[in-house]
Amino acid sequence: MAVPKKKTSKGKRNQRHSIWKAKAGIAAQKALSLGKSVLTGRSQGFVYPIDEQEEAEE
Repeated sequence: MAVPKKKTSKGKRNQRHSIWKAKAGIAAQKALSLGKSVLTGRSQGFVYPIDEQEEAEE
């Protein structure tokens, strides 16, 4: 027979929410850092594809 599940406590819910927010914050920080690195043009740790047509036009 089906039994209803217990309600999750507010503390557990808040803990999960804070972990989710922290992971999102770290991902945003990494994305911003990568964007800044690309804009400086001095980064060599990753491959950044450039269209050949754009170079030919300039």
